[in-house]
Amino acid sequence: MKRFNADVKRFWNYSTYNVKAELKSEVAGSFLSWLWWILDPLLYMLVYAFVAGVIFGASSKPYFMVFVFIGLNCWQFFNRVVRNSVKLVSNKKAIVTKVYIPKYMFVFEKIGTNGFKMLVSFVITAVFMIIYQVPLSWTMLWLLPLLLMLGLVAFAFSTIIMHFGVFVEDLLNIVTVGLQLVFYLSGVFYDLTDRLAHKYPTICDLLTYGNPVARIMTDIRNTLLYGGQPHFLALGIWMVVCLLISVVGVKIIYKYENSYVKII
Repeated sequence: MKRFNADVKRFWNYSTYNVKAELKSEVAGSFLSWLWWILDPLLYMLVYAFVAGVIFGASSKPYFMVFVFIGLNCWQFFNRVVRNSVKLVSNKKAIVTKVYIPKYMFVFEKIGTNGFKMLVSFVITAVFMIIYQVPLSWTMLWLLPLLLMLGLVAFAFSTIIMHFGVFVEDLLNIVTVGLQLVFYLSGVFYDLTDRLAHKYPTICDLLTYGNPVARIMTDIRNTLLYGGQPHFLALGIWMVVCLLISVVGVKIIYKYENSYVKII
């Protein structure tokens, strides 16, 4: 992976510039400007908290509003990165056809853009935790490693999806439906364990350990709100799996990226 490391160092400043430019362009024509980075997750939180808490009666969870907000923050990051990766190469046609840049750097840019928004949302999460008087715990220090793990998961799946998105026209529709399914199976606005552990323990284990997004989301909530520890074994396994997927994705991109220009 010497070539990968060299290319990341070579194009890192370029990608960082693109992240800043994209963030500025998103708020340039908006009346509320960057406030939408705060209002967007807050409004979604109110909607899902109402649906889960009032309609489905899931509000008995301690610090329920913060619980939902954390889930939405994690999900919106993962969803935006993965979904945008499908048409990432074709959307960058003006660049791809003129200069060479490793195509996986486009994924890093999406991770940077949406990662910044997620960090803004977690600042709001901290405010909510103060309002709800969540006890301080040293386990809160696991937040950053868990967010980095979420970024690794997003990168791993996005590199593969980005490659096939060049060749499969209908992939966006498939990915959109798949992400919607993962959304409901990840416990974004409800607790998987509370809802499934007693009646369907096997399904509960499958969803909480076999779904990396659900696993990370659960561990972030446990460490921030309830003083719990991350599930190190499950996270370690998923880290190895995602590293392997990332290596495969990068190698595939290196092998076929010259043919992307002919297709897009």
